Amino acid sequence: MTAPRSVRLLLIAEAANPEWVSVPLVGWSMARALAARHQAHIVTQLRNREAFLRAGLIEGQEFTAIDTEAIDGRVWRMAKALRLGEKGAWQALTALSSLTYRYFERQVWRRFGPQIEAGAFDIVHRITPLTPTAVSTLAPRCRQAGVGFVLGPLNGGAPWPKGFAGAQRREREFLMPLRQAYKLQPGYRAMLAASDLILCGSRDTQGDIPAAYQGKTRLMAENGIDLARFPEPPPRVPSQVLRACFVGRLVPYKGCDMVLEAALPYLATGQMVLDIAGTGPEEQRLRDYVAAQGLGAAVRFHGWVDHRKVREIFAGADLFTFPSIREFGGGVVLEAMACRCVPVVADHAGPSELVDAAVGYKLPVSGGRAGLIEALRAQIGAVLADRARLTQQAETGYRRVLEQYTWQAKAETITRLYAEALPRLF
Repeated sequence: MTAPRSVRLLLIAEAANPEWVSVPLVGWSMARALAARHQAHIVTQLRNREAFLRAGLIEGQEFTAIDTEAIDGRVWRMAKALRLGEKGAWQALTALSSLTYRYFERQVWRRFGPQIEAGAFDIVHRITPLTPTAVSTLAPRCRQAGVGFVLGPLNGGAPWPKGFAGAQRREREFLMPLRQAYKLQPGYRAMLAASDLILCGSRDTQGDIPAAYQGKTRLMAENGIDLARFPEPPPRVPSQVLRACFVGRLVPYKGCDMVLEAALPYLATGQMVLDIAGTGPEEQRLRDYVAAQGLGAAVRFHGWVDHRKVREIFAGADLFTFPSIREFGGGVVLEAMACRCVPVVADHAGPSELVDAAVGYKLPVSGGRAGLIEALRAQIGAVLADRARLTQQAETGYRRVLEQYTWQAKAETITRLYAEALPRLF
């Protein structure tokens, strides 16, 4: 089959930064991969300008930075106050930061509206924000101008599983009962109606799209792997002692405390060691638990580490123990697989859609916190009893990343979806 031709793209990536992680890194990586495949111009927020310049992009030619700091600063201060410091309430932060996005798009239209109306672009693709709560006013304007509009990847909306009320309280997620209220925002349905293609990063998000627009949705994980950041790791060689790791922010929903409780008998008897990379409000509580249980020789805390150190930790581990119960994307799971490290994840939300029996293990969440800990303990025991299987899973996971999850592969997938949604352009 002939590959679709190149088209002219205006890529809206309000959050896009090669020097950061999470959503900004997704925005940067996807925009750059698409720009390498097509004739593209990236629009981002002013806070990312210096990082774009350091990466060698030419301002005005390859990207434009939009200044919305006057509005953003006030809203971020309000969001920080509602979060009560740095201890949770991510939904409150997302809800408030979504308010600034309308202003950002208004500035984008002032700058690029005349070019869009003149047909300078074939497709306007809003990559970030990833949250479906941020309404795009560009979509109906593009539809009126006869220019294709692509939304996404959108992600979010995964419910808290039952039986984890303690973690939810510690995260201060007090807006959960109002989660669906974002659909009542002015312009929400107009955005969906005017979109030609809606990329959804998870089944939860896809299922949240109203039925009238389901035909426009396509499922595509938003995360990918940059092979420059993750060069080929050495082949997996089973060790006598099971080497496990946890990589992520030390916050309640990511479940590092559950890893420690589940692994306690194996850590205490020397059958397993655990590396913990990350920092956060739970760190001292976790350190106290390790000290109280006398696990200092088996558990090592690394604190915050950069990507190079993360690669080393994954490459030195047999198992990535990550029972996060509210993970939308799960890019860290792909990073583990890219390092031939076998993931163990909760069978809920984003990570569960990246893992199957060929590459790792999924743990049921139906039994609540106690059930998940028991399932993880049993899975570690099963791995210890059959170490040879890890080698095959590690290799299969690595090959899958190369075939499906590099940013180049994802740019080709998105291009095919462009062609399906907008055949007149191809």
